[in-house]
Formats: sequence, C-alpha cells, structure tokens
Amino acid sequence: MPLTRSLSMGSLSGLPLWDQEELPVEDLLLFEVAWEVTNKVGGIYTVIQTKAKITVDEWGENFFMIGPYYEHNFKTQVEQCDPPNAAIKAALESIKNNGCQVHFGRWLIEGTPYVILFDIGAAAWNLDRWKGDLWNTCSIGLPYHDREANDSLILGSLVAWFFKELTDQLQDKPNVIAHFHEWQTGVGLVLIRSRKLPMATVFTTHATLLGRYLCAGNADFYNNLDKFDIDREAGERQIYHRYCLERAAVHCSHVFTTVSQITAVEADHMLHRQPDVVTPNGLNVKKFSAMHEFQNLHSMNKLKIQEFVRGHFYGHLDFSLEKTLFFFIAGRYEFSNKGADVFLEALSRLNYLLRVHKSDVTVVVFFIMPAKTNNFNVESLKGQAVRKQLWDTAQSVKEKFGKRLYEALLRGEIPDMNKILDRDDFTIMKRAIYATQRHTLPPVTTHNMLDDSTDPILSNVRRIGLFNSRSDRVKIVFHPEFLSSTSPLLPMDYEEFIRGCHLGVFPSYYEPWGYTPGECTVMGIPSVTTNLSGFGCFMEEHISDPSAYGIYIVDRRFRSAEDSCNQLTQFMFSFCQQSRRQRIIQRNRTERLSDLLDWRYLARFYIHARHLALCRAFPERFKMDSLAPPPNQGFRYPRPPSVPPSPSASLHSTPHHSDTEDEDDHEPYDEDEEAERDRLNIKAPFTLGAVPEGKKKQPSDYGN
Repeated sequence: MPLTRSLSMGSLSGLPLWDQEELPVEDLLLFEVAWEVTNKVGGIYTVIQTKAKITVDEWGENFFMIGPYYEHNFKTQVEQCDPPNAAIKAALESIKNNGCQVHFGRWLIEGTPYVILFDIGAAAWNLDRWKGDLWNTCSIGLPYHDREANDSLILGSLVAWFFKELTDQLQDKPNVIAHFHEWQTGVGLVLIRSRKLPMATVFTTHATLLGRYLCAGNADFYNNLDKFDIDREAGERQIYHRYCLERAAVHCSHVFTTVSQITAVEADHMLHRQPDVVTPNGLNVKKFSAMHEFQNLHSMNKLKIQEFVRGHFYGHLDFSLEKTLFFFIAGRYEFSNKGADVFLEALSRLNYLLRVHKSDVTVVVFFIMPAKTNNFNVESLKGQAVRKQLWDTAQSVKEKFGKRLYEALLRGEIPDMNKILDRDDFTIMKRAIYATQRHTLPPVTTHNMLDDSTDPILSNVRRIGLFNSRSDRVKIVFHPEFLSSTSPLLPMDYEEFIRGCHLGVFPSYYEPWGYTPGECTVMGIPSVTTNLSGFGCFMEEHISDPSAYGIYIVDRRFRSAEDSCNQLTQFMFSFCQQSRRQRIIQRNRTERLSDLLDWRYLARFYIHARHLALCRAFPERFKMDSLAPPPNQGFRYPRPPSVPPSPSASLHSTPHHSDTEDEDDHEPYDEDEEAERDRLNIKAPFTLGAVPEGKKKQPSDYGN
C-alpha cells in the first residue's frame, strides 16, 4: 500500500534523536478507537485530532480511526469513500449484511485520516444480547438507566465484531494494532482479549474515572491515594460498573499508558496497574507557530481586547490601558478541579498588594468558562454600543478638523485653533461625553446567569468584594460562553484571545494533562500551572527553572492550600512588577519551549508503546533490543530568531509601569551565551515506564 513518510521523528532541531528501530508499517494495520473521533466533546478530541497528521505521515493508508456515528458530524466533517483495504471492506460489508450500519470516509482535518464510524442507534436492538455476552465474559452487569455505559457497550461490541471479521480475513498478515482511549471504548478491548483475537492492544487512560469523581467532591485526593476503599467509593457514586469496565480494560491490554507522571501515580492506586509508558499530550505546533510575528500578533490582538475593555468599563475607565495587564483562565466549569477557587482568593490578595504599593498597574482578569445563561447582559451590550458611538463621533469631528486644517494650510494660513471647530462640534463632543456617564459599577459578568445566586464564581466574587470599583486594581470579567469571532461583545476566537493576553492562570487541583497552558506556551504567552497537572510535571522534569521561561508552577501537592494561594499571589504580583521589555524577553523564552510540545517529538512515546505491544502480543515476530527508551540526552535547545538584545530579566523591588523603561539602556548581551545558558537549563526527558515504587518527591525538590 502507498505510504507517505514525509517526516523523520528526529527532525526537530536541537531535540534528542530517536534511535529506536522503526516498525515495518507496510506489514501492519493501526487502528485508534475513541469516542471523540469526529465528535468534539472533550480534551481527548484535541489529542486525536492534532496527533492525526503525524500518525498519517508515519503510517500512510495503514492507519484508521474508529468512533461512533453522528449524522451531523459525518455530513460536515467526513468525505465518504470506499475502504482502500479489501479485508476491511469485506469486514464492514459483513456487519452491514447483519443489520447494523457503519460508515467509512476521510476525516477532513490535517492529515485526512480514514475513519470507521459505527451507528450506535441502528445497532441498539442487540443491546440485551450483548449485555448477556458481557456478563458471561467478565461478570460485569450494566444498569438499564445508564445511557452512556449502554452506548459504550454497543460501540465496544461492534468494534470487537469488526476486528473478529477483519482478523479472519487477514489470517495473521498483516498484524493489527488497536489503540483504545478511555473507558468508553474499553468494552471492545475486553471482548477482543476474551475472544483471543490475534491483535496487539494498547489502552490509554487520560484521567481515571474515580479520580475525577473524588476530586469533584472536594476529597483530599493526593494525600489519601493509598487510603481509599476503591470499590466502596465507586459503589457510593453509582459508577461501580463503569469502574469495572475501566479496570478490566487496563488489565486486559498488552500495554497500558497514561498521559502524565501524576496520572501514572493515580492509576497505580485507582486501577492497580502501573502504566508501561507515559505518553504526554502534544500539539501541532506548526498550526500555532507564527515564526517572527508572534510578538506582533500579541500586540494586534491586545488592541482588540483593549477595545472590549473600553466599552465594558465605560464611565469607569480611569486607568491607563497602556499599564493594564490581561490575565485569563479557561476550560470546563469545574470550579475546584480547575483551581478557580484558589485563583479568586489569590486575586483578592493581589488586589490588596497592588493597592498597598500604590501601583498604577491594573489587572483585568477574564474567566472563560461556559455556564448556563439566558443571553448577553444588557449593560454589557450597551457598553460596546456607547464605545462605538463615541468612536464614530470622534471620527466625524476628526474629519471636519482635518478638512478645515487642510484648507487653511492651502491658503498659507496658520489656523486659529479656537475657531477651527464651531459650536456644533463642541456640542456633539459634550453629548458624547455625557453619554459615557454611568451610575452603576461595570458588570462582573457579560451574560445573564440562570443561577446567579448559587453560581460558584459569582458567589466567591461577592465574598472577596471584587466588584470592579474604581479603587480596585484587579477587575473581573466573567464570560460564561466559549469565545467566537462572531460575538457582538468580544469578537475574537480563542487563539486570538490567548495571543492578546499577558498571562494564562490555570492553578488546577485535578488536571491529568492540561492543554490550556500548553496552548499558551506554543503561542509565546507565559502561564501558571501546578505540580498536580500533567503539563506542570512535564515542564518541571524538563526544565531546571521553569519560571525563567514563563512557566510558573504552583506547588499544590506538598503545600497547604493557604501556602499555595500565597505562592500564586506572589507569582502574579511579580509578573505585575515586570517592565514591558522584560515581558517581551519572557515571551521569547516561553515560545522557545514550543518544540517540547510538538507531536513531532512527543509522538515517539506512542511509537514506543505500539512497538512494546507488538513484542508482547507476537514475541516470535517482534523483538526490542531493550524495553527501555533510548538513552536520555540533554536538550540542545534552538535559539528563537525573535530574541532581541535585551536587559537582564531581574525583577525590580517595587512595582512600576511598563512604559517607563529606559530606552537608552543597552546592557551587555551575548546571544550565544544566552542560548548556551538556556540549553544547559533544559533537563533530559523523564524516564518512560512504570513509576518507581516507593519513590516520592519531597517539597524541597520543587524550585518554587
């Protein structure tokens, strides 16, 4: 079959080369099974969508994705076509001939991978029979009222049926690898192993099922990992059957992987199996890369946010936008898991520090978390209308002024500035000024909330008293809806918004990976994360001093909540003390880390997992010289072309505004020396494989 091997896994400049023997992909078929294939319902969608390009580059037409069929998604995202493989075509025809519906085509994303989508509704008539099969196979029963578990059983049974037909057609050549994501697809893996199909299987958990439930219930999760009665906890939350499916899939798979070291520790306790490989989540950095222009993009998009702020805070715009910093938090509305509780408390303390130090820096903080709303807040819409009206008035007066000035100069006269504008012009301007008066404070939220009185963010805003008053140096804007370039309030998409902000703050308590700080990093925007997020652990293990690169890691694992909150406050206060030039230097350093998060580098861990699965499933055909990854090497990190001659990045002892930088200050600066210092500051990558038993980091191990 034709393959399009357009990329070497060691092609990224400055990162360690991959010297593991490549798999004979011409003699293999790779299938990736996930509920999120063509179905945007969570972070796993980002994983499989962004990873598709690098996988297609490696596997060509021997790579297929499997997921559920949704008519709307299929019509808008998939180009229908015939399977290129005769065995796959025959297997799908067999399923169709037995009364089930299956669709095949190319997913119209980067890489255009083949997708196989099973119609769950059309196969639901088999549900009772398949429940019996599952019970007879592994003694797991599913309640009739759990729609998600029942749908997972239908999809898993269809997947196992497909692989049975396929392996019968192939007769062991080529060999098949199936990679399953999350418990919703785990039924298929369990059935495949119980039926002894000749396949290599990989199972990835992106977050343990019980871990999410326990953290959502405000349990002291990480300090009690070894104390939980897992079966009882799952039973009390009425998810015991789901937990059983997840645990069965973990123990049936040839290779078990998870996305971060912190989740590996969690999986060891919750699922009783140490992951064989840690497979960090990456991004398609090419999509976000703006090369030399990322600093310009920051400035351009910052202007758009400033326009929104002018309208939202009309009548109270007594702070300089040139001395205003934009912070944001974004993601699912999980108040405690995402760290919004700690963030709000830290903002209250930051507001106090800025006021005590009489700082003229203002911080506008955006909460981008979707919640139930009625529609836009009338006051928010009015603010943007007032801003636009004021702009139109200024433009009209400017045109009159310019025309009269031009005519006077043509006559060779210096115009009398007292006469160049007539009384009507002054009247128009006065009316515009009066229109900007308001007798209420700028709204905290941009929408009408359905549960205003019980909403966690608004309730805590009331508690800490941050109501956007004139004396507050920290202003809050809660935007309970995903961003859109068609919005009448803040017409920006998410990428533009990130680029326009100064700092992303994500102090999560439970975050198996955390794409939001990763997206900030590849766009050169500093961010705050924690050592309880996969991203934070990844950066901590790769970089000696993450904060020098704009990655601030809050210790929420070994410090108390009070100490963590104080640490977050200090990070934000220190950031506010930086000059404009220091922030530019820091953004350059942050952007320098983007290659670490590129799938062209991180996909190697998936390659390792597949190779390991083949060795365990077919030991007579596939062997590895060593089950360990290649020897660790220090990173020789590329120096970004955008780094300008700069001052040292030392912080001032007291806050000062960004426009007071001494432009004549030319400190000695050696770019080669700076790049060498950065190279030495980057550590070797973490070790793949199981988490060493008994090893536990101490608080002193963290450089925060």
